[in-house]
Amino acid sequence: MRFIVEDMADVLADAVLDSAKMLPFLFFAYLLIEWLERHHGQHIERALAGGGRWGFVPGALLGCVPQCGFSTLAANLYASRVITPGTLLAVFVATSDEAVPLLAAVPALWWTLGLLLAGKAAVAVIAGAVLDLPLRRVLPAGLYGGYAGSAADIDCHEEHEEESGIAAAALRHTLEIFAFVLVFNLLLGLLFAAVGADAVTALLGGLGVLQPAAAALIGMVPNCAASVLLAQLYLQGAISFGSLFAGLAAGAGIGLAVLWRVNPSRRQNLFLTGLLWALGTVCGIVLQIFVA
Repeated sequence: MRFIVEDMADVLADAVLDSAKMLPFLFFAYLLIEWLERHHGQHIERALAGGGRWGFVPGALLGCVPQCGFSTLAANLYASRVITPGTLLAVFVATSDEAVPLLAAVPALWWTLGLLLAGKAAVAVIAGAVLDLPLRRVLPAGLYGGYAGSAADIDCHEEHEEESGIAAAALRHTLEIFAFVLVFNLLLGLLFAAVGADAVTALLGGLGVLQPAAAALIGMVPNCAASVLLAQLYLQGAISFGSLFAGLAAGAGIGLAVLWRVNPSRRQNLFLTGLLWALGTVCGIVLQIFVA
């Protein structure tokens, strides 16, 4: 019993220490995010809606902003036929939400984070261009959906009530993510203590080429917690960079859930969901083969 208590105390201490190291980086990251959303939110929304058939370019760039609000906005704009499916796909692929502040909290991974964001943006632009340019001519209109020709008369900006200051909002987001990361680190530490870190890593590593496919499925869970989970697994060395890329490329925060709720065409929703998973999986497999 004494050893169990000691192990629990060690796991708790390690979880608190590992999580606390991220606090200052998380806070400054959310300060920047809150400032962007409050001071440039309307311009960002109009850039996304005003791109027309070339909207996948601003869509890919805006999706890189670490929050899932743009994926929600894009889903609503697609359902309203304001943006193309390529623009929607670009936003979804580029979205990384909470994983970006978590990886940015580890200075040793800043280069990796830069490669991740640049790679996701590039894939988002290419995928959006292929879907909107050559495939638009061959896909049935009922499956393609989206952009109806003009967005000039549509006001896509929603007024958001700012109930608190930027610093208070950033602190709230920081503490929320810190709490989740602490719980996750604690559970992961208990798992490693019970079965051994090598056993967990071996299980995920034993998936081989299927690891990115499984990570892509995790990433598609319509919750920001999925990207946090993927980032933590990567930080713990349990998944490869290819699997991290696959999961974050296939993840769109709550954007997918919003798409299925607001867009009446189940065919379009299923097509875009399957395409998102396949794209993330293929990219992850390629990276796992050539980069891992």
